Amino acid sequence: MSELDYYEILEISKDADSNTIKKAFRKLALKYHPDRNQGNLEAERKFKEINEAYQCLGDEEKRKIYDRYGKAGLGSSSGFRGFEDFSDIFESFFGDGFSRSTKKRVDNYVLDVEINLRVDFKDAVFGTQKELKYKIKKPCKTCDGNGGKKNTCKTCGGSGKFTQTRGFMSFVSTCPHCNGIGEIIVEKCKKCSGLGYEEEEICFKFDVPKGVDNGMKIRISQKGNLSKSGEYGDLYVNITVKEDDKFIRHGDDVYIEIPIFVTQAMLGENILIPTLRGEKNLKLHIGTKDKEQFILENEGIENIRTKEIGKLIAQISIKMPTKLNDEQIKMIQNLQESFGVKTNEIAETSLFEKIKGWFK
Repeated sequence: MSELDYYEILEISKDADSNTIKKAFRKLALKYHPDRNQGNLEAERKFKEINEAYQCLGDEEKRKIYDRYGKAGLGSSSGFRGFEDFSDIFESFFGDGFSRSTKKRVDNYVLDVEINLRVDFKDAVFGTQKELKYKIKKPCKTCDGNGGKKNTCKTCGGSGKFTQTRGFMSFVSTCPHCNGIGEIIVEKCKKCSGLGYEEEEICFKFDVPKGVDNGMKIRISQKGNLSKSGEYGDLYVNITVKEDDKFIRHGDDVYIEIPIFVTQAMLGENILIPTLRGEKNLKLHIGTKDKEQFILENEGIENIRTKEIGKLIAQISIKMPTKLNDEQIKMIQNLQESFGVKTNEIAETSLFEKIKGWFK
């Protein structure tokens, strides 16, 4: 079975801009949302496909990888979220009234923290150590994280939930006045201005694992924000890998273009080619063709999970001379005639038969 095309799923062209992608997602997500198609398994399947397609095409970096290598280039670690977490995306378009479940807030901020980390290609391949510097939220010591003096929210009666009716459907969402907390600050804390938290800068050394790929998200336990109860959230590091000027990554395999002179292809020479781990010898065969690929096993990238090493695929690019002096022209004419082809000979059937014989 052929894999589904993300552009076809969202019913857009491959040159669609970000606004077009968002509009297509909004239209289809509304159409196939489970709340409008209860018990319809086909609609649920479509909803999941729309989710996956938008998470790829709606992300500029993931879209570049997908356009170049297809779904395989994203790998199993592409960071796509599951069906239950799709509510986060949907809320950003329609508000949380369409969410499948109301997210519980801890204090007045979420505990998990996300930061972005950009690493060089070679560092992603072999691993490296990076210093991470970011800020976390901690309960304000002056007001114990309350933000000041509070009263029960009159809008939701302290429940933190709010019921909305849209047409024939009713939705329970987070109360817009108290943000789901159930209380309203009536007198703000002077230290934190009613926020309920203060910020602290965190700095530590982080070991980037070998084999990490573009778009991966790495979780570091208990390095996030601190709650009033003393619970730390997690830190999520979003990885972006810089492109290399020689190598192109596709999963655990690496591609490289090897330019050679036409005579090297004809003679089948031994050549040295660059690999991730230094130069390696590559034996060409007589009559090597342009764009022909040579595979070097275990010269690719170590898989971050299985530890298996991918392949290096060396693709040949034959370079032809664009200028010849008289002596070179004469030498090549002599070579040509040695194969039984005369200069300026008309391309007849007999000539094609001769040429075919060279490659047998």
